[in-house]
Amino acid sequence: MSHIEKLVAGFKQFRSHNYEEHRALFERLAKQGQSPKTIVVGCCDSRVDPAIVTNCDPGDLFIIRNVANLVPPYEISGNYHGTSAALEFGVCNLEVENIIVLGHAQCGGVRALMNWAPGSEPQDGFISGWMKIARNARNRVLSRMQGEPIAAQALACELEAIKVSLDNLLTFPWILERVAQKKLALHGWYFDMGRGELLRYNPDSNRFEAFS
Repeated sequence: MSHIEKLVAGFKQFRSHNYEEHRALFERLAKQGQSPKTIVVGCCDSRVDPAIVTNCDPGDLFIIRNVANLVPPYEISGNYHGTSAALEFGVCNLEVENIIVLGHAQCGGVRALMNWAPGSEPQDGFISGWMKIARNARNRVLSRMQGEPIAAQALACELEAIKVSLDNLLTFPWILERVAQKKLALHGWYFDMGRGELLRYNPDSNRFEAFS
């Protein structure tokens, strides 16, 4: 069986089991549209599906996925802005109440960022250009962990990159306004797939802590 055939077979199983079991939910979503309460900015990594990790139903999450779950700073140049457009729709149109930046262990984008040679950032390619969003995270890690194993540096950078994205969210005026009005809350989460652990960022302690 090819992988495409496997996917088609999977859909047929979904259609006969999951869909039928939750038919009323799907019919309601089809008629009424979506009204999720939470945006999740997650990574493209095939191992980390936000809906699976949080055991959510269809319609619960508005999910934005990109390389290394990064949020770029607000800017309105003439370039394409997929992540920013999705944030605008989720916040301004759907009026979500939460935004979660969901990082994860063993992130390939962050590992590539940490492997950059000192003082020589790559100039070509979409991935290297995108990962420059997290340069400050990389710099913070290198300033305090110079000489430590790359695995330790990458783990630290995965966490720092979440904090960079949280800061960048507040550069969007319509996000900052809603946060100030307490209509919108921002969250930084980190999923360790090897350990099956979910951590959350505590801005008061500036640490990632396990959910109690």
